[in-house]
Amino acid sequence: MIALNLPRVPVPGAVAVQIGSQLPPRVLEAERKATSAAYSFGLARGPRYEESRQWLLADIAAANKVLAAYNPRLVVRIGGAS
Repeated sequence: MIALNLPRVPVPGAVAVQIGSQLPPRVLEAERKATSAAYSFGLARGPRYEESRQWLLADIAAANKVLAAYNPRLVVRIGGAS
């Protein structure tokens, strides 16, 4: 069997809107919050930002509770881990 490493294809905006319309508003908000906090977490480097990272981790954990209750595969992970 040949394993193909296909490149990721970006999802067009219209498709993303259609997918988002199928989710409850609280799940969409939790996903937005978790994704934003995970991005900000990657920017907060160094010892000066330790407190900021702790706040961001708390935001991610709270959002992940909502996401996991809806669908465990929606949980946001930091660092691109799968």
